[in-house]
Amino acid sequence: MREGKVYLVGAGPGDPGLLSVNAMKILERANVVISDRLVPKAILQLIPNGAEKIFVGKRSGKHYITQDEINEISIREARKAKVVVRLKGGDPFLFGRGGEEARALRKAGIEFEVVPGITSALAVPAYAGIPLTHREYASSVAIVTGHEDPTKPRNRVNWEKLATSVDTIVVLMGVRTLEAIVGRLIKGGREPETGIAIIERGTTTSQRVTIGTLSDIVQKAGEMGVKAPAVIVIGDVVNLQKELSWFRR
Repeated sequence: MREGKVYLVGAGPGDPGLLSVNAMKILERANVVISDRLVPKAILQLIPNGAEKIFVGKRSGKHYITQDEINEISIREARKAKVVVRLKGGDPFLFGRGGEEARALRKAGIEFEVVPGITSALAVPAYAGIPLTHREYASSVAIVTGHEDPTKPRNRVNWEKLATSVDTIVVLMGVRTLEAIVGRLIKGGREPETGIAIIERGTTTSQRVTIGTLSDIVQKAGEMGVKAPAVIVIGDVVNLQKELSWFRR
């Protein structure tokens, strides 16, 4: 019996209207959908009634299913000659561990296809009215994780060097480490009055934006009760937010 195929599909940042046409077509013929926590409910509702739904969502510090177990589920279902959709929030290859899952599939001899999704690193700032680049303010962007794998022998993000090497810094999964990130950027030479925005639940009807500077954002985030999921944008482009804000809840 011929084995099935796994589609590593990006579900986008939250707004179901940002799901790609290709992703929609693949979902419509899925036999099994293995989904993450950040996949919007509106997109989960697009899954065919006859498809099996497997939730493998993980929260920071509370992993219901390990990554190895997730890999094994995809491989197991594909070996049943099924169309398997591994549905991931945002884009599967940007801090989505899609590369790890693709390697596991290749090692197991399972055919796979990657369907890119719109990453929250780009879409969420746009919905908040913050262009990551602007001819007058920013010509370079870095997208960084604020939550590195604690099992790694050393951290790969050198915040002090990053501080002045790019114009705009976008941080994903950085709410819990906000104070440390801000401190290291200032230590690295970034001006304390640099603009910073924290965008919670971006592109959804619950979107909320907190604006400040590196010097006061920790206090403001505490007062506002900022919580994940959120995208953090640092740089002069944040100053355009008030003028360019367009999305209303």
